Order: sequence, then structure tokens, then C-alpha cells
Amino acid sequence: MILRKAVRYRLETTPEEENLLARAVGCVRFVWNRALAIQKSYLEHGCGILSYVDMAKCLTTWRNTEAFGFLAESPSMPQQQTLKNLSRALKDAFDKTSAKKFPKFKKKFVHDSMRYPEPDHIQFDLKPVDPDGRKVLPRIFLPRIGWVKFRKSCIIGGEVRNVTVSRSGGHWYAAIQTEKEIPDPVHPSTTAVGGDRGVANLLTLSDGTMFLPVTAYRDLQKRLAREQRKLAHKVKFSANWKKQKAKITRLHQRIAEISKTILHQVSTTISKNHAVVVLEDLKVQNMTASAKGTDEAPGRNVRQKAGLNKSILDQGWGMLKQMLGYKLQWAGGMLLLVDPAYTSQICPVCGVVDAGNRPSQEVFHCLHCGHEAHADVNAAQNILARGLATPYGVASTAGLAGVVCSPE
Repeated sequence: MILRKAVRYRLETTPEEENLLARAVGCVRFVWNRALAIQKSYLEHGCGILSYVDMAKCLTTWRNTEAFGFLAESPSMPQQQTLKNLSRALKDAFDKTSAKKFPKFKKKFVHDSMRYPEPDHIQFDLKPVDPDGRKVLPRIFLPRIGWVKFRKSCIIGGEVRNVTVSRSGGHWYAAIQTEKEIPDPVHPSTTAVGGDRGVANLLTLSDGTMFLPVTAYRDLQKRLAREQRKLAHKVKFSANWKKQKAKITRLHQRIAEISKTILHQVSTTISKNHAVVVLEDLKVQNMTASAKGTDEAPGRNVRQKAGLNKSILDQGWGMLKQMLGYKLQWAGGMLLLVDPAYTSQICPVCGVVDAGNRPSQEVFHCLHCGHEAHADVNAAQNILARGLATPYGVASTAGLAGVVCSPE
């Protein structure tokens, strides 16, 4: 098996290095937006779209002109890579079998990142020594940026394939994708479980195990609202406004990191103890759509639906599925996705489907045979039974974007 992993390190940047990185990702964003504008213009005039080769020629012209000469001051490989990403995004947008939408223009400070696709241009100094003979932080060499220190929290562990530099929460990070060949893994366990994702509990397994919900946002919601009110009373783009904005950004980052840590803990525990995990193939985007409606046809229970949407999104159902997908493959297990229809209303004893079988959030009581159980455990058992009844080759595994290892 070819195992692909990505390790993410926080960069310890100097003000000069931060300025160079900010300019580099700004140039990448500029190339994306200008290339996308050209492609849209071609489409509007019925001329189709330009290929990556044609756009690369345009990029070379831009870098050699006086008007866009600033592009030549930043590394060229990330700019070429963003053109490849745009070409792939346009191809996916016109693919009828793909659910991806037409690419959008990028905004400043929103998902700022750039990728170095060639590992030969990246160098590492993992055991540097300063002039006084003391060990210092390891360094990574980024073209046109220079040697940058980083916090080596874990080993790299494989052959480097590419490096992605990104900005998040006021800090810069380097995600290093590695690749190595390993023997086909065999999972130490032989058990299979079904999982019911919910709001009252993050995940309930068919064996009765329950994982508490993620409450990071709810716990810090009042503090976040207080900080946002302070921001509203400051002059926009002033020094104090920028400081307060950075404070809110760090708070959002803290909420995201707490949630991600919990999901990692849950997914690791499950993937180590069970060889097969069955989940519902939920369409979270459709489930969390707004119920506001239109002026002609206003929605009902809009406030309640908004609260439910927030609770669903807080749990990170999609990220949990993603983590289980790649961790089970790493361990030699399997993640199966099944049709979610009526899993909470089916009686596992008599097989009768009745909406009245679930009188409350926690209780399942079959109106036909009298079977009683915890509602979430009952749903998880139905999910497991549906997954085991589906041939592994037919079971849906679509949408597992986190599966980063593949058979050779």
C-alpha cells in the first residue's frame, strides 16, 4: 500500500518573513483571480476556456511586464500550481457527474495558502546549531522566502511530495505531504459497528457506546459575542480595530482546534477498536439549508431550524466521517456508507417502519411488538444491519475526501 500523510508544523516567522509570505500568497491570489476573470470572459463570448498551457504562457507574460512585475518577486511554482488548480476546478464544474460548483474569486485573508509542488526545491535543516553551540529550532527552506524556523512536533516519516504554506489564526503553517510504501495492513479487530451521528450525542455506536457532543462553540459563544460587540464600537481599520479583529480571529481558531481535537480522539478510538464502521450517507449541506424561504413563500419555524443547523454544524459530522475514512484504511479497516432513510423508525425485532415508534428524542418503543431501546442505539443497530446486508463492493464510499492512502 502507498501511504500518503500530511504533517502540519507551525512556522516561527520573523516580521520580514511574514511580509514575504504575505506577498507570495497575495500574488497567488492575484493570479487565480485574474486567470478566472479571463476564463469567464472567454465563456461569456462563447470562446470556450483556455488550457493550462495557454494560461501558463499568460503568467510568463505577466511576470515580464512592468505593470505586473511584482509577480516575479515571488516564487513562480505556487503561481503555476494555482493555474493547475483553476484548470481542474473548471473541468470539475463542467463535469455533469461532479457536484462541484463553478470556481469563485478569492478574497484576502480567506484561506490564504500556496503550494510548492516540487519537493526538490524544498530543503530541511532538522538539527541546526547556533554559533554558541546550542540547538535551535529546525528550519525549512522555501524558495524566494529563505530559511524559516518551525516547530517540529512530530517526525516527517516519509518521502516529501509537496509543501503547502498557509495562514490561519494569525500564524503561518507548513503542511508537508509525505509518501511511503508499507505492507498491506491487517486490522487487529474483527468487530463491526454502526454509528448514528446526532446532536444530543456526537456519535452513538450499535454496541451502546456514546460519545458526548462537541460544545466548543457553545462554551465560548458568549465570550465571542462580547468581543464582537467591542469590535463594532471601534473605528474600522484603525489600530485598535485591527487588534480586536486579531483577538476574535484567535478565539475562532481556538474553537476550531478544540473541536478538531475531540473529533481526532473519537475517530482514533473507534478506528483502533473496530475493523468495519457503518455510517449514514448524510447530505449535511442539504440538512443545514436555511428555512427562511422567500417573501412569497416564507419558511416555517425559521428560528428553531437555525438553532438546529448551528448544532449540526458544531458537531463536525463531515469531518468525523473524513477522519474515520482515512484512519480505518491506515489500520486495514473499512468505512461503509448506507442510505439513511427510516433508520430511526425501524424496529430491529419485527422490522416494521412507523414514525410513532420514536415518541421522543431518547426513547424507541415499537407500537407493534413492544420492543424498547434507546433511540440512538436502535438507529445505530439498524445502520449496522443495513451495512452488513450491502456487498462491500457496492457500499457507497463517495465523498471520503480524507482518504489519503491508496492501494499500489
